[in-house]
Amino acid sequence: MYSLKYQVTTSTCDSEGQLKLYSALQMMQDCSEMWIDTEPGVKQYFTEQNMAQLLATRQVEIIRVPNFKEELTVTTSVYGMKPMFGFRNTFIYDAQGKPCYKTWSMGAFVDKATGKLKRVDDATIASMTLEPQLEMNYKDRRVILPKTGGVQHHPIPVMRADVDYNRHVNNANYIRMAMELLPDDFEVKGMRMEYRVAAKLGDSLTPTVFNVSDDTIIVALSIGDDISAIVEFK
Repeated sequence: MYSLKYQVTTSTCDSEGQLKLYSALQMMQDCSEMWIDTEPGVKQYFTEQNMAQLLATRQVEIIRVPNFKEELTVTTSVYGMKPMFGFRNTFIYDAQGKPCYKTWSMGAFVDKATGKLKRVDDATIASMTLEPQLEMNYKDRRVILPKTGGVQHHPIPVMRADVDYNRHVNNANYIRMAMELLPDDFEVKGMRMEYRVAAKLGDSLTPTVFNVSDDTIIVALSIGDDISAIVEFK
Protein backbone atom coordinates (compact mmCIF):
# COMPACT_ATOMS: atom_id res chain seq x y z
CA MET A 1 0.00 0.00 0.00
CA TYR A 2 1.17 3.50 -0.81
CA SER A 3 -0.11 6.71 0.80
CA LEU A 4 0.17 10.48 0.48
CA LYS A 5 -0.79 13.23 2.93
CA TYR A 6 -2.88 16.20 1.80
CA GLN A 7 -4.70 19.19 3.22
CA VAL A 8 -7.83 20.74 1.75
CA THR A 9 -6.54 24.11 0.53
CA THR A 10 -8.10 27.16 -1.10
CA SER A 11 -7.42 26.00 -4.65
CA THR A 12 -9.06 22.61 -4.02
CA CYS A 13 -12.28 24.04 -2.52
CA ASP A 14 -15.57 24.92 -4.14
CA SER A 15 -17.64 28.04 -3.36
CA GLU A 16 -18.98 26.35 -0.19
CA GLY A 17 -15.53 25.61 1.21
CA GLN A 18 -15.71 21.88 0.45
CA LEU A 19 -13.26 19.72 -1.46
CA LYS A 20 -14.08 19.68 -5.17
CA LEU A 21 -14.61 16.21 -6.61
CA TYR A 22 -12.22 17.16 -9.40
CA SER A 23 -9.53 17.88 -6.80
CA ALA A 24 -10.22 14.64 -4.93
CA LEU A 25 -9.77 12.71 -8.18
CA GLN A 26 -6.46 14.48 -8.80
CA MET A 27 -5.29 13.41 -5.33
CA MET A 28 -6.28 9.80 -6.08
CA GLN A 29 -4.52 9.86 -9.42
CA ASP A 30 -1.31 11.32 -7.95
CA CYS A 31 -1.21 8.62 -5.29
CA SER A 32 -1.86 5.87 -7.85
CA GLU A 33 0.88 7.17 -10.14
CA MET A 34 3.44 7.47 -7.33
CA TRP A 35 2.69 3.91 -6.19
CA ILE A 36 4.87 2.53 -9.02
CA ASP A 37 7.96 3.55 -7.03
CA THR A 38 7.10 0.85 -4.48
CA GLU A 39 7.38 -1.82 -7.21
CA PRO A 40 10.81 -1.20 -8.81
CA GLY A 41 10.68 -4.41 -10.83
CA VAL A 42 7.37 -3.45 -12.41
CA LYS A 43 8.58 0.10 -12.99
CA GLN A 44 11.72 -1.15 -14.76
CA TYR A 45 9.70 -3.55 -16.91
CA PHE A 46 7.30 -0.80 -18.03
CA THR A 47 10.22 1.50 -18.83
CA GLU A 48 12.06 -1.15 -20.84
CA GLN A 49 8.90 -2.14 -22.71
CA ASN A 50 7.87 1.50 -23.31
CA MET A 51 4.54 0.82 -21.63
CA ALA A 52 2.08 2.84 -19.57
CA GLN A 53 -1.00 2.08 -17.53
CA LEU A 54 -4.02 4.17 -18.55
CA LEU A 55 -7.20 4.45 -16.53
CA ALA A 56 -10.02 2.49 -18.17
CA THR A 57 -12.73 2.71 -15.54
CA ARG A 58 -13.27 4.02 -12.02
CA GLN A 59 -16.10 3.84 -9.50
CA VAL A 60 -16.35 6.35 -6.65
CA GLU A 61 -18.41 6.16 -3.45
CA ILE A 62 -18.63 9.50 -1.66
CA ILE A 63 -19.11 8.93 2.07
CA ARG A 64 -18.44 12.50 3.21
CA VAL A 65 -17.04 15.59 1.46
CA PRO A 66 -14.12 17.10 3.45
CA ASN A 67 -14.02 20.79 4.34
CA PHE A 68 -11.42 23.55 4.04
CA LYS A 69 -8.18 22.89 5.99
CA GLU A 70 -9.01 19.26 6.79
CA GLU A 71 -6.04 16.90 6.74
CA LEU A 72 -6.43 13.85 4.52
CA THR A 73 -4.58 10.63 3.76
CA VAL A 74 -4.88 9.02 0.32
CA THR A 75 -3.98 5.34 0.04
CA THR A 76 -3.77 3.07 -2.97
CA SER A 77 -3.20 -0.67 -3.30
CA VAL A 78 -3.35 -3.21 -6.12
CA TYR A 79 -5.62 -6.21 -5.49
CA GLY A 80 -5.54 -7.88 -8.91
CA MET A 81 -3.40 -8.06 -12.03
CA LYS A 82 -3.96 -9.73 -15.39
CA PRO A 83 -1.74 -9.66 -18.50
CA MET A 84 -3.42 -6.52 -19.88
CA PHE A 85 -5.29 -5.05 -16.90
CA GLY A 86 -4.67 -4.11 -13.28
CA PHE A 87 -7.17 -3.49 -10.48
CA ARG A 88 -6.72 -1.21 -7.48
CA ASN A 89 -8.45 0.47 -4.55
CA THR A 90 -7.77 4.13 -3.80
CA PHE A 91 -9.36 5.56 -0.65
CA ILE A 92 -9.26 9.00 0.94
CA TYR A 93 -9.41 9.08 4.75
CA ASP A 94 -9.94 11.98 7.16
CA ALA A 95 -7.74 12.78 10.19
CA GLN A 96 -9.68 10.26 12.29
CA GLY A 97 -8.98 7.49 9.78
CA LYS A 98 -12.56 7.34 8.52
CA PRO A 99 -13.09 6.99 4.74
CA CYS A 100 -14.42 9.99 2.83
CA TYR A 101 -14.10 8.44 -0.64
CA LYS A 102 -13.93 4.78 -1.61
CA THR A 103 -12.91 3.87 -5.14
CA TRP A 104 -11.86 0.98 -7.29
CA SER A 105 -10.39 1.29 -10.75
CA MET A 106 -9.16 -0.77 -13.66
CA GLY A 107 -6.10 0.27 -15.64
CA ALA A 108 -5.19 -0.92 -19.12
CA PHE A 109 -1.57 -1.66 -20.07
CA VAL A 110 -0.67 -0.04 -23.40
CA ASP A 111 2.30 0.44 -25.70
CA LYS A 112 3.22 4.12 -25.64
CA ALA A 113 4.28 4.09 -29.29
CA THR A 114 1.12 2.51 -30.71
CA GLY A 115 -1.45 3.27 -28.01
CA LYS A 116 -2.64 -0.35 -28.24
CA LEU A 117 -3.04 -2.89 -25.45
CA LYS A 118 0.14 -4.76 -24.57
CA ARG A 119 0.59 -7.82 -22.37
CA VAL A 120 2.70 -7.91 -19.23
CA ASP A 121 4.75 -11.10 -18.91
CA ASP A 122 4.00 -13.75 -16.29
CA ALA A 123 7.21 -13.14 -14.33
CA THR A 124 6.37 -9.46 -13.80
CA ILE A 125 2.83 -10.32 -12.73
CA ALA A 126 4.15 -12.91 -10.28
CA SER A 127 6.52 -10.32 -8.76
CA MET A 128 3.68 -7.94 -7.91
CA THR A 129 2.64 -7.33 -4.31
CA LEU A 130 -1.13 -7.87 -4.20
CA GLU A 131 -3.16 -6.73 -1.22
CA PRO A 132 -6.69 -7.53 -0.01
CA GLN A 133 -9.58 -6.01 -1.93
CA LEU A 134 -11.14 -3.33 0.29
CA GLU A 135 -14.80 -3.23 1.27
CA MET A 136 -17.09 -1.07 -0.83
CA ASN A 137 -20.20 -1.45 -3.00
CA TYR A 138 -18.63 -2.75 -6.22
CA LYS A 139 -20.62 -2.15 -9.40
CA ASP A 140 -20.11 -3.18 -13.01
CA ARG A 141 -17.30 -1.40 -14.83
CA ARG A 142 -19.45 -0.82 -17.92
CA VAL A 143 -21.76 2.21 -18.00
CA ILE A 144 -24.70 1.49 -20.27
CA LEU A 145 -25.96 4.45 -22.30
CA PRO A 146 -29.71 4.85 -22.82
CA LYS A 147 -30.69 4.42 -26.48
CA THR A 148 -32.83 7.56 -26.51
CA GLY A 149 -33.47 10.76 -24.58
CA GLY A 150 -30.06 12.38 -24.71
CA VAL A 151 -29.69 16.16 -25.03
CA GLN A 152 -26.62 17.31 -26.94
CA HIS A 153 -24.68 20.38 -25.81
CA HIS A 154 -22.07 22.61 -27.43
CA PRO A 155 -18.68 20.99 -28.12
CA ILE A 156 -15.92 21.57 -25.56
CA PRO A 157 -12.49 22.20 -27.11
CA VAL A 158 -9.53 20.37 -25.55
CA MET A 159 -7.08 22.97 -24.26
CA ARG A 160 -3.41 22.67 -23.35
CA ALA A 161 -4.27 22.70 -19.65
CA ASP A 162 -6.43 19.58 -20.10
CA VAL A 163 -3.56 17.41 -21.38
CA ASP A 164 -1.11 15.51 -19.15
CA TYR A 165 2.29 13.91 -19.79
CA ASN A 166 0.67 11.01 -21.64
CA ARG A 167 -0.32 13.65 -24.24
CA HIS A 168 -4.06 13.16 -23.86
CA VAL A 169 -6.84 14.58 -21.69
CA ASN A 170 -6.22 13.80 -18.04
CA ASN A 171 -8.99 11.60 -16.63
CA ALA A 172 -10.00 14.13 -13.95
CA ASN A 173 -10.60 16.78 -16.60
CA TYR A 174 -13.32 14.68 -18.25
CA ILE A 175 -15.13 14.77 -14.89
CA ARG A 176 -14.65 18.52 -14.55
CA MET A 177 -16.21 19.04 -17.99
CA ALA A 178 -19.11 16.67 -17.30
CA MET A 179 -19.93 18.19 -13.91
CA GLU A 180 -20.48 21.61 -15.49
CA LEU A 181 -23.58 20.12 -17.13
CA LEU A 182 -25.19 18.94 -13.88
CA PRO A 183 -28.07 20.93 -12.31
CA ASP A 184 -26.97 23.27 -9.51
CA ASP A 185 -28.92 21.27 -6.92
CA PHE A 186 -27.58 17.86 -7.96
CA GLU A 187 -25.43 16.54 -5.09
CA VAL A 188 -23.07 13.83 -6.31
CA LYS A 189 -22.99 10.81 -3.98
CA GLY A 190 -21.45 8.30 -6.35
CA MET A 191 -19.95 8.07 -9.78
CA ARG A 192 -18.81 5.58 -12.41
CA MET A 193 -16.50 6.51 -15.28
CA GLU A 194 -15.63 4.56 -18.40
CA TYR A 195 -12.86 5.77 -20.71
CA ARG A 196 -12.83 4.54 -24.31
CA VAL A 197 -10.97 6.80 -26.75
CA ALA A 198 -8.34 9.23 -25.47
CA ALA A 199 -8.98 12.85 -26.46
CA LYS A 200 -5.96 14.93 -27.46
CA LEU A 201 -5.08 18.56 -27.95
CA GLY A 202 -7.04 19.92 -30.91
CA ASP A 203 -10.01 17.58 -30.38
CA SER A 204 -13.47 18.76 -29.36
CA LEU A 205 -15.64 16.76 -26.97
CA THR A 206 -19.37 16.90 -27.65
CA PRO A 207 -21.44 16.20 -24.49
CA THR A 208 -24.75 14.35 -24.54
CA VAL A 209 -26.67 14.41 -21.26
CA PHE A 210 -29.15 11.68 -20.27
CA ASN A 211 -31.47 12.33 -17.33
CA VAL A 212 -32.01 8.68 -16.51
CA SER A 213 -33.97 9.26 -13.28
CA ASP A 214 -34.30 11.76 -10.43
CA ASP A 215 -31.03 10.51 -8.94
CA THR A 216 -29.06 9.43 -12.03
CA ILE A 217 -27.52 11.51 -14.82
CA ILE A 218 -25.21 10.11 -17.49
CA VAL A 219 -22.92 12.31 -19.57
CA ALA A 220 -21.29 10.95 -22.74
CA LEU A 221 -18.37 12.92 -24.20
CA SER A 222 -17.75 12.15 -27.86
CA ILE A 223 -15.17 12.93 -30.53
CA GLY A 224 -17.18 12.87 -33.73
CA ASP A 225 -18.96 9.49 -33.82
CA ASP A 226 -16.66 7.92 -31.21
CA ILE A 227 -17.44 8.03 -27.50
CA SER A 228 -14.39 9.19 -25.59
CA ALA A 229 -15.73 8.87 -22.05
CA ILE A 230 -18.96 8.10 -20.20
CA VAL A 231 -19.69 9.38 -16.70
CA GLU A 232 -22.60 8.25 -14.53
CA PHE A 233 -23.45 10.54 -11.61
CA LYS A 234 -25.64 9.37 -8.74
